[in-house]
Amino acid sequence: MGTLSRCIHYISDLKFKEINLQKGQFTFLTRICENQGINQIDLSNLLKVDKTTTTKAIQKLIEVGYIYKKRDDIDKRMWRLYPNEKALETYTFIIQEENRNIGVCLNNFSIEEKELISKLIKRMRENIESDWKKIKSF
Repeated sequence: MGTLSRCIHYISDLKFKEINLQKGQFTFLTRICENQGINQIDLSNLLKVDKTTTTKAIQKLIEVGYIYKKRDDIDKRMWRLYPNEKALETYTFIIQEENRNIGVCLNNFSIEEKELISKLIKRMRENIESDWKKIKSF
């Protein structure tokens, strides 16, 4: 699984370099586009990364004009994250590339095998997320 993840990230990082996204930033950008108005803490939890990593990625995405921050209307200490038009246009390209990568990974698999893989990966994700939550709370 590690090899699969590294290969996909390597390919994606090369493709997304063309659109001024640095290593791994595409994951932050896609989640912000899909969860407009998300705050940094929820984004960190969604991506299973530490707050420092999220802060750095957000700052870089702001600098290159993909996202912007807006103060929460109720809790003035909190910032909400929103995609700019540039991000929304780029989001389509990122999703197309992700779907291409999935297609390559599942090449020559039957429909039944694809469905089984989907179910098994979902269970694996649920298992590891449960463990992640326990460890994170320490």
